[in-house]
Amino acid sequence: MSETHNRTEGDINLSSARNQWYAVMNDPETLAYLEEDAEYFLHQSLSTPCLDVLASCEGIYLTDVQGKRYMDFHGNNVHQLGYGHPYIIEKVKEQMDILPFSPRRYTNLPAIKLAKKLSDLLPGDLKRVLFAPGGTSSISMALKLARIVTGKHKIVSLWDSFHGASLDAISAGGELDFRKDIGPLMPGVERIPPPMTYRGPFTASGNGDLAYADYLEYVIEKEGDIGAFVIETIRNTDVQIPSQAYWTRVREICNQHKVLLILDEIPIAFGRTGKMFAFEHYGIEPDIICLGKGLGGGVMPMAAIVARESYNVTGSVSLGHFTHEKSPLGSVAALAMLEYIEEQDILAKVVDDGKFMQQELEGLKARFPIIGDIRGLGLLWGIELVKDPFTKEKAIREAEIVMYECLKNGMSFKVSQGNVLQLSPPLIITREELKQALQIVEQALTVAIAAH
Repeated sequence: MSETHNRTEGDINLSSARNQWYAVMNDPETLAYLEEDAEYFLHQSLSTPCLDVLASCEGIYLTDVQGKRYMDFHGNNVHQLGYGHPYIIEKVKEQMDILPFSPRRYTNLPAIKLAKKLSDLLPGDLKRVLFAPGGTSSISMALKLARIVTGKHKIVSLWDSFHGASLDAISAGGELDFRKDIGPLMPGVERIPPPMTYRGPFTASGNGDLAYADYLEYVIEKEGDIGAFVIETIRNTDVQIPSQAYWTRVREICNQHKVLLILDEIPIAFGRTGKMFAFEHYGIEPDIICLGKGLGGGVMPMAAIVARESYNVTGSVSLGHFTHEKSPLGSVAALAMLEYIEEQDILAKVVDDGKFMQQELEGLKARFPIIGDIRGLGLLWGIELVKDPFTKEKAIREAEIVMYECLKNGMSFKVSQGNVLQLSPPLIITREELKQALQIVEQALTVAIAAH
């Protein structure tokens, strides 16, 4: 199974279906560009070879050099307000004429305003902010800050988690594609299974996902010197949504053992789940939160950490010190994104969209026996194609067919864990566009069943 899984994980695979996809495109110009891309860029898993060559983007759509449009239900999670949102673009253009770059040792008004805005949005004493040019860097800063605050270098994280691609971030993460053949990683990382309610290692325990929380406490007690627990509030890739009981217990465990709770909300904050931050669904507070991706409004690279006021103890240490740290352009893009979400009541829209998606996807599950589970919140949904008597291997092949059928019909999304269709469209998507996308998925499922 592992060979098939490795070649079909994510958006990219190396099976015969890839060559068939190029034949569907049937465009010499596109194929020539793809060959150039493959000639000049270093090849890497999950990125090479590329699917297509893009020429433009607008709203929920990507457009390739042939003029073919894709509804983008992936977007690397930067597209909360879609692509080229006029409100954001206008603010960034204005800033480019005033102050496009701010060197270190100086601050600027957009950066100050954004730091204050994030502080105001977050609860309790989550008040201290640092910016970075990408989510990976925010994870790095959070790990360094946790060491200084606790005096401990050990952390707990989850298998199959993704927290970025730098050496320290892949040390904390749990995905094989980022760790294999790399050699020694950052010491002191203990990984535990992620909380899963469908086909997880503890699903049959009878305790729901509380068994995963018990495992966390077991590891903390056995190790004795854990400083932090790093976890996505809701796992983005295959949409794993822990229960209220799980998060209540995890917060209690971290408090009891003086372990910092670092929440990675880089891909899921800013309305994706119907709340500004996903942890708001559970009534808990992190000790440090990592933000990124959509923070830049789909225009600029922008990330941040926000930590408790009492953690402001690193005046003699450079936690980040990035060239583009207090980016004026990134800051105005982020402010515009947050302003638009609030002014247009996007969160309420997403909650309503989530109810619609729940109903429609439950209907698909009832009609298609290859669907084992559907799960989601707001506009983050996973369709898992595995159910007895179907095997995981068969479901992986079916997910591949569904992905390419959807691409052929103008819809792009991510496949995770080899067999989970992950759907995360822009939050501005209309109800008619959602219906159209689900019709494309339904047609693709029909083709997948017929193929087997």
